[in-house]
Formats: sequence, structure tokens, C-alpha cells
Amino acid sequence: MNRRTGSSQDAGDRLVAAQSASPAPSASPANPHAAPDRLGRCLAWASVVCILASILIMLAASAVRNSWEKPYIPLPPGGPPWGFSPRPSLALVSGAMWAAAILGGGGVFAGLVAIARGARPPARLLLTVGLTAVAAFAVLPPTGSTDALDDAAYGRIAVLGHNPYVMTPADLAAAHDPVGRSTPLVWRGQVTLYGPLATVQQWAAAELGGTSVARIVLWLKIWNAIAFAAVALALNWMLRSDPVRRARAHLLWSANPLLMWVLAAEGHVEALAAAFGFIGLAVARTAHPAGRPAVGRWLAAGMLAGAAADVKIPYMLFVLGLAWVARRSLPACVSALAGAAVVLVPGYAWFGTPAISVLFARDYLSSVDNFYQLFAGSYGHTIPYQQYLGALLFAVVALLMLWRLPGEVPGLPAIRPTLAISVAWLFFWPYTLPWYDAMVFCLLALYSASRLDWLALVQLTIGVFALMPGNAAIPAQHLLATITNDSLYWVAPAVLLAAAVALVGLCLTRRWKMTRPFVTLEADLPLPT
Repeated sequence: MNRRTGSSQDAGDRLVAAQSASPAPSASPANPHAAPDRLGRCLAWASVVCILASILIMLAASAVRNSWEKPYIPLPPGGPPWGFSPRPSLALVSGAMWAAAILGGGGVFAGLVAIARGARPPARLLLTVGLTAVAAFAVLPPTGSTDALDDAAYGRIAVLGHNPYVMTPADLAAAHDPVGRSTPLVWRGQVTLYGPLATVQQWAAAELGGTSVARIVLWLKIWNAIAFAAVALALNWMLRSDPVRRARAHLLWSANPLLMWVLAAEGHVEALAAAFGFIGLAVARTAHPAGRPAVGRWLAAGMLAGAAADVKIPYMLFVLGLAWVARRSLPACVSALAGAAVVLVPGYAWFGTPAISVLFARDYLSSVDNFYQLFAGSYGHTIPYQQYLGALLFAVVALLMLWRLPGEVPGLPAIRPTLAISVAWLFFWPYTLPWYDAMVFCLLALYSASRLDWLALVQLTIGVFALMPGNAAIPAQHLLATITNDSLYWVAPAVLLAAAVALVGLCLTRRWKMTRPFVTLEADLPLPT
């Protein structure tokens, strides 16, 4: 029995049968399974057009990366990765990338509205576009962020037998290493801030890539692309019996240009962390038709969620979500926590206290992707006791979300609490960036549609727009410079503050406008043998 919906699986089956026998109702935002209207169909195709246009612009910017973004990356003769140097102006690139961000967010928005009106973009087309684009991004130079170049340096440090939690890329450059010389100046003096499993990934990429920073990053991006595709294919399989929810899932994840940009084009490790965490929560599923997951499933789920946290520590929220669900069952709770510990403890023990100390390295900082800088006076500064205020707000809103967020994903009890906690963290923690949003979107893709979709999409779109086009100088043109500065320091924080306030308002009023709960979900069924 599903206590939140007040219906059993049998009742859900009867509902499906009744819907099949009754005439198709007219389109309504509350019933996306209704017959589409003309506007809905137009929005569905407009969504596809905007998404394709956004992806093509992003691919073009990545292909000419060395023409406008710094530092220059020497590309191996014959590739991969491949690139071109037509020398477009920074003004052209900036305008195109801002347009790509608006088209990407607008395309996903239009698709979600179309689904609410009974229409939907073709799910198979969305999946195909997403997988193809991610594969293309993997063989192009990293664009929009220099983090992948830092990752390559940390991998090279590990290959040379040093500890990347102690040695910096500056030390590597001082030794006249070609990988060290290719790292950007801004983070050259910073030790790695990632978890031990991310360091293992970087070490493996450096082993395969040798002394070519382009080849090292290529391997990092290939593994990120595989992780991104794994989530997309898992969503496609889990929702294959419901074309409406499958289309929505691919809009939010598989064909979302904004996520592709921050995860695939830029090459951030969050793609790997999201894949581990998502699959971990999917493993912690109940048996059909009723019952809790077996202890073995909790152990496996804890190990996978622990692997996500071992890549990037904020994914400890996924372990917390598992523990929240299992809190009334001591064997299940112990199994989940033990599974996470089995993965986390050896890595941190191997690298020692320096690896632990970096977990708190950014507690005092304020990123562009939050609203705290509105009250700090200038970008890069913080308000007094900011980390404590952020922790308090996160805790309060997380409890409020756990209490007020409606709905469940049948058979997947850990999705709802993990989503509630992750959204609270993403909206209120002082240091977040657009690629952190992956932890929320992989879960939203399985959840019922609601106004939370819009808030998450606004959060991601404004964050990506503010950081466009990437690691380039501020344009010399007055108008472009104004857009760059204002979007970074005023517009984005103001919009994010409004989104945070709206989230609390939804919790208090419960006006989520959530669609009807899942009736069937492939995750309820036994895995194929």
C-alpha cells in the first residue's frame, strides 16, 4: 500500500484499465496523459528545435575552443581530440553562448509545458540527440571551464608518485612538466579538492594520456560521457512503459543542453558522481508488489552512493537519503552506512589527513551560483558567519522539504528524501556551481512533474548563463562587458534568491501542482535475468 497516494498496486492497475476504457480527455496541465492541443504540439516541436540549436552552438564553440578560450591546449596531430582555429571574435562567441544558454533552458521549458498540455517531444529522438551530442563533446577540447585541465594535472601528479592533496600544479609546472605548464594560473597553486575515487580516475586518465594534457582530458571526458549516457539509458529503461514520463526524463537529463554543457563539454567529474549516486538509489528498490529492499540491496546501494561521495563529497547527501529511508530498520540502515564506509574509508585512509582537510577548503567562499554575495558588498567576499548561516538554512529547509514534498516513486523509496535534501542543499549552500545541479536533475527525471521542475530549471539556466562563455577575458565592448558583469554579480544572485524564496513558499503553501503519482514503473518489476 502506498500511504501517500492512498492506493495499492491493484488500485493502480484498475486506474490504468479505467483510463484505457474511457475516452481521451482534453488536454490539461494537471493531466499530461490527455490528448494534446495545437499549442502543445507546437511547443513540443519548438522544444526540439531550440534544443538542437543550443547543442549545435555549444559544439561549434567547443570545436574552436583554442580560438577564444585560454589557456591554449596543444592538440595532438590527427586527434582526438579535434579542434579548429577560425579565430572568431570574442563578441561573437559571447553572444552565441548566451543565446545557447537561453535556447537550451527555453527548449527544456517549452518541452515541459508541451507535456503538461498533453503533447510531448519524441522520447526516442531526445535520447538519440542526447547520446550523440555527448559523444561529440567527448572528442572535442574541454570548453567553458578549466577544471578539466586542473584534473589532468592532478592525475599527472599521481602518476609521478606524488600526492595531489599535497603537491600542486604549480609544483608540477616548476618541474618543467608539459602537463603542469598547461594548467591555468587561477588554480595552479591549489591542491585537488576532489575525493579519492576522482583522483583514481584522474590517475588512470594520465596513465593513458601520457604527457599530452589534451589526451588526458580526452579520457576524463570519455568516462564522463559514459556516466552521463548510463543515467540516460537507465531512465529510458526504467520508464519504458510510460512514454510521457520517459519524454520528460529525457528533457530534464538526456537532451538537456545545459547539463551537457557543464558535464560533457566542460568535463566536470559530477557526471561520474551523479551516475554512481543515481544507480545506487535505483538499487535500493523494494520488491514487487510490496516489502523493503533486502539487506544485500541496501549494502550495494550504500557502496554506490559512497562511490558518488568518494568522487565529490556533496554526494554524501545520497548516503544520507538512504539512511533516512532505512532509519526504522536497523539492519537496512547499518548495511547502507557500512556499504558507504567500505568505499570511503580506504581511500581517505590511503591519502591521509591532507585528503580530509580539503573537504573544508571552500567553506568560507561564496560562488557566483548563490545569492549570498548580494549581501557581501562585492563578489568574492562573504558575509559574517556565512558558512554557519548556510548550514542552518540548509538544515531547516531540508527538514521542511522532507515534511512537505509530496509524492513518492513507487518501488524506489530513497528518491524522494534524497531529492528533498539535495534541493535544499543546492538552493541554500553558499558555494555551489551549475554542474552541481546534476545531483538534482537525475532525481527529478524520475519524480512526478511539479513546480519544482521550474525552480530547478531556473536555477540551472541562470547559473550557466552567468558563467558563459567560459574561461575568456571580459569582452572589450561596453554592452557585452555590462552583460557579463551584471549577470555574474547581480542578476544571477537575485534570480537565485527569488528561486530560494519560492522554494520555501512551495513548502509552506503546498502548491506544488504535482501530476498524479506513478501508476506503474518498470523499477517495480524484477530485473531481467
